[in-house]
Amino acid sequence: MEEIFYRFNPWWEEEFKTDFIDRPKYTIPLLLSINNSSIEIITGLRRIGKTSIMKILINKLINEKNVSPNHIFFISLDFYKLENLSILDMVEEYLKLQKISFSEKIYLFLDEITYKKDFSVQLKNLHDLYNAKIFVSSSSASVLKDRKAFLTGREKITEILPLDFDEFLSFKRVKVKKADKHLLKAYFEDYMKIGGIPEYVLTEDLEYVKQLIDDILYKDIIAMHNIKEKTAVKEFFFLLMERAGKQISLNKISKILGISVDTAKRFFEYFLDTYIIYAVERCGKPNERLKSPKKIYASDVGIRNMITGFRDLGAVFENLVFLKIKNKNPCYVLKDGIELDFLTDDKTLIEVKYERKLNEKQLKLFEKFPAQKKILVDSFEKYQSL
Repeated sequence: MEEIFYRFNPWWEEEFKTDFIDRPKYTIPLLLSINNSSIEIITGLRRIGKTSIMKILINKLINEKNVSPNHIFFISLDFYKLENLSILDMVEEYLKLQKISFSEKIYLFLDEITYKKDFSVQLKNLHDLYNAKIFVSSSSASVLKDRKAFLTGREKITEILPLDFDEFLSFKRVKVKKADKHLLKAYFEDYMKIGGIPEYVLTEDLEYVKQLIDDILYKDIIAMHNIKEKTAVKEFFFLLMERAGKQISLNKISKILGISVDTAKRFFEYFLDTYIIYAVERCGKPNERLKSPKKIYASDVGIRNMITGFRDLGAVFENLVFLKIKNKNPCYVLKDGIELDFLTDDKTLIEVKYERKLNEKQLKLFEKFPAQKKILVDSFEKYQSL
């Protein structure tokens, strides 16, 4: 156990440096939270950079906040040699190993928390009984489904999204001078094609994205849920990517794939749980929201392009707009068969047309629809100003 712990926590023995590229939009708020008692839950798509963000936080705690390195404990809970140990057992072993008293403040970084079945009650006990600031990560939205409410009022959730355009430029080591602003659109077109998976942005290795897709399909969905219809899951995923930016009918998909509607619903929930897709409801009363089909978006346009090819730039652009406004909980507008893309929770109506104009019916609805603010996003410049 001692050897394993030291492997995961090299800062106990040597100066800790990391070459991970910082993502301040996440690390700054998380670092500001260190004096809060909340459990910081870091979620998001597999390989989106959750572990990297944890390591950056550890580096900042040591080098900026002067936290003693041995008061920081990181462990990856999917490591096979730890499967028979509880989280509490590991923390107790860590305290004993580093000779830390029960009253001293510690910082716990628990990677892939959902690999422990009873993680909710264990986190509750850690939160309530120990002097610990706790950071946990998960590639599954199941961490948010705390059915027995063990973590209610104790957790704060941070979802890590694919790189936005500014982060994309940062990862590409691109700095555009004000005199060269005209170059931004060319870089944005690269962004539309590549997307925002950090490692793929750095390497542009197509095999990396293919392996990521396979890991999500076969490890996070098929193996996790013991699904026998492997081909159906893969074909279901292809259909989801083809439909990104459009309404989805699970009834139609079930007929196309020859599976039951209930199976299609289960598959859909599994994909949502992996963060590889997002669903947007129709605006309206509760019954309208429930009965109407959802629109879906890919969590990353690079993954979508891998499946569909880099085409339909309007759909790719709309997908990127969704990701930029996702935190505003958008729904889509549908009235008399006419659709407008987004209405945010601050009552901003947004229609996305990449270098195109609204048709006559859409324009009429757009002008008449009651909203606090209305934005037509029809260019890169409008996207940047969102």
